[in-house]
Amino acid sequence: MQQPTTYADYQQLMAQIETLLQKATAGGGFAVLSPDEATELAQLSEWAEAYEDSIPLMPIKVPQSIPEMIAFKMYEKKMKQREMAQLLEVPETRLSEILRGKRRVNLAMAKTLRTKLKIDADFILEHA
Repeated sequence: MQQPTTYADYQQLMAQIETLLQKATAGGGFAVLSPDEATELAQLSEWAEAYEDSIPLMPIKVPQSIPEMIAFKMYEKKMKQREMAQLLEVPETRLSEILRGKRRVNLAMAKTLRTKLKIDADFILEHA
């Protein structure tokens, strides 16, 4: 086997890795693998990692509006809307209106977004 260049090669490589891992699991640990099998497993794992690293990931969607940026920050901080409203010191209904695009951000809210969520002031100005 050589380093995979196609997804089919990668699947075949992963099957070989799985076989060696199952042998180790059934035997109670990696000590049951022969030195050649341990070396092979290490090499196959390196090739699998190299192939995985070569695959371009889906591009992360960059927020294009203040509501999208607030939603992104909520996701990033693993916060619910109620928690975000508390952090921003605004009523939940106001935050909801901003997130749905029904209300624009005022100067006080823009300052709060910059200080509490570390949203770049230029982004806020461009999208306000």
